[in-house]
Amino acid sequence: MYNLIISAAAGAAVALAISLGTSYGWVAAFFPGLIVTSASYVYIAFRVRKRLELINAEVQKELMARHVEKAVAALQSGYSLGPWQFLAAAQLHASIGMLRYVTDDLDAALPELEAGRPVSWLARLLNRDWLSRGILAAARYRRKDHAGAWALLDEAVKVAPKEGLAWSTYAWLLEKEGRHDDAIAMLGRGVTASPNDAKLKESLQALQNGKKLKLWKLYGEQWYQFRLEPPRMDMDPAASRARRQIFRKR
Repeated sequence: MYNLIISAAAGAAVALAISLGTSYGWVAAFFPGLIVTSASYVYIAFRVRKRLELINAEVQKELMARHVEKAVAALQSGYSLGPWQFLAAAQLHASIGMLRYVTDDLDAALPELEAGRPVSWLARLLNRDWLSRGILAAARYRRKDHAGAWALLDEAVKVAPKEGLAWSTYAWLLEKEGRHDDAIAMLGRGVTASPNDAKLKESLQALQNGKKLKLWKLYGEQWYQFRLEPPRMDMDPAASRARRQIFRKR
């Protein structure tokens, strides 16, 4: 990662200059070197983030014009930033994967979503994006990889315990698999984590009363981006445009 290497080199150079060029020694040189390292890292990270923001603005513009391939190309143009900043490449892959997924190109979406999944313990700690995890879980489920889907959903509810849709999606899939009690338990965990979420409480009450989960009614287009059931014909026309929402800010 270029950012870390350059920042560490800059800090080391300052520390070395102070220790060899003055009478203060290594102890006094450590803190200025650390400050330079930290400042350099923050500055480079800021520049990378600004580049990513420009790319995201371009993506949004292309999506508003329904130019999906141009939006994907804009995201791909950011690959050169990957070596500069930790997690940058993964974020770009995840965004491309979500674009491919919500336009029903599952074959193209899966490898991108997998490439965007945080794997190392540090990446999992820093990456708090529950949505890409949830969409990858839905993709794995549709490919009959149920164990893989549960693992991703476990991560999603862990990084976003206040996100009702994460708990609800998990419960919906459990219910679909005939695991009714597990679905109720999952929603119960969600209500405990987010006690003020009225939608979670409504879903929990529905399952407890033997009724079906109607996530389309509670979450609308947010639910349909998981592509687990087709949009209903009796939805409000504005809500039925969910299939055209192919990228959302995370």
